[in-house]
Parts: sequence; structure tokens; C-alpha cells
Amino acid sequence: MGPILNAMVAMGGIGLALSVVLGIASKVFYVYVDPKVVAVDECLPGANCGGCGYAGCSDCAVAMVAGEAPPNACKAGGDDVTEAVAAVLGVSADAAERDIVNIFCKGTHSAAERKYNYKGVSDCRAGVLLSGGDKSCTYGCLGLGTCVTNCPFGALTMGEDGLPVVNEKLCTGCGTCVDICPRHIPRLIKESQKVATLCSSHDGGKIVKAICNVGCLGCGKCKKACPEKAIIIDKFLAIVDGDKCTGCGECFEKCPTGIIQSLVVT
Repeated sequence: MGPILNAMVAMGGIGLALSVVLGIASKVFYVYVDPKVVAVDECLPGANCGGCGYAGCSDCAVAMVAGEAPPNACKAGGDDVTEAVAAVLGVSADAAERDIVNIFCKGTHSAAERKYNYKGVSDCRAGVLLSGGDKSCTYGCLGLGTCVTNCPFGALTMGEDGLPVVNEKLCTGCGTCVDICPRHIPRLIKESQKVATLCSSHDGGKIVKAICNVGCLGCGKCKKACPEKAIIIDKFLAIVDGDKCTGCGECFEKCPTGIIQSLVVT
């Protein structure tokens, strides 16, 4: 029994020594964490989507406690998270207007011309490297679904017409799809915006007519028809000012391609 007892004593001694070392290390390398930061972090959804502008939920919690970010900084959480964070911080829960994504292209398979048949990797970032993409319109959606596969909330699906479809109930406005699209087709807009020109092309009308049936021609008819002066023409593209637009619909009737549309769900 001597050797066994010696081994047990040795193991016990090693264990005791390591316990002492770990105890000392925990004191020497201790990093203080504000309990309020922990409490705020627990209120956040943990999606780490980056929609708040910080690297993740933990960084956002630190910024909220420090007063560098408002209680409604979390895009993914909504009003419930804002109220919970505000309660922890002891401040007013001012809910910001919700941002949602819309797809600023209507160039479906049948509406837009293509230069060639792309057979490569199903990723828009790869597709755009080959002669700028297979779409004749250099501003149009490539339809390879990069925004869909990278949406952390499953708010995007690919439609049969080759364009992404947004589920507004699932969209949190995190902006992941906006950042990852090489042509910036998904864009964040205020939920209250009533009208938008769902096109991204800055080509002249003659070029647009030749390659897309639904592109903005930059003709300015919508601008002239708008009683609120809510539309400007920027490099052949009609841009709607959501703050001025009342959704009267005068521009819809004048648009020759029907690309300026109502965003109000009826």
C-alpha cells in the first residue's frame, strides 16, 4: 500500500498547489465587469448582427451603459428590448421608428436582359467579378441570393422571378444584407415611407429602355406631377423624399414604366 499512498499524497499535493496558483491568478488577472453591463447584455437578443454599429451585443451593452449608445440602439430587439434596457439604465424608453429593407430592383428574369448565362458559384460577390455580372444593367440585382443566405433572421427568400423577397415581419433592419450586396440593391428605409422608386440604375433612358422593361428612365414626369415636391432626379434616377411624400399617388400614374410604387400594404 506504500506506493499507492505515496501516489495519492503526491496527486493531492499537486491539486492543492494548482488550486493555490489558480486562486492567485484569478486575483492578479481579474477584470472588473460592471453588473449593469451584464444586466443590459442579458436584455439583448444575442444575435450579434452588427445592426447597432457595434461588433456584437456585448459591445453594444457597454456603449449603452457608458451613454455612447441609446437604449433603442438594438435593431433586432424591437420595442420590448428597448423598454427592458431602459428599465435597467433607469432612463426613458424612446422607441425609434423601425427600419425595414426593400429591394431596389424589379429586373426579373422576364423584365431584364442578360449578357450571358452564368454557371459559377451562387454568390453575387463572385458573379460580379465576371465582367461585372451577367445582367446587362450594371446596377441591377444579380439574383444569386447572397443577401438571402446571409440574413441572420431568415427575413429574405428568393422569388421564382429571380429577385429577393422581404418578409417585413421578420426583418429587423440590421443591415446585414445591405452591407453584403455588391450592388447595394437591398436598402433600409423607414417603415412609414409610402413611396419609392424601386430601381437603382443611373443609366440614361435610352440605355434603360434597351435592357430593362421596368427601369427608371429619369424622364422627370413623376417629379413634375408631385404636388409636394418630394421627388428629385439624380443622374437619371428619381429619388423620393420619404419625409415629404404623402403617398397621394400622382406619380404612379405618370411613371411610364411603373417603377415608382406605393410601399403601403393594403
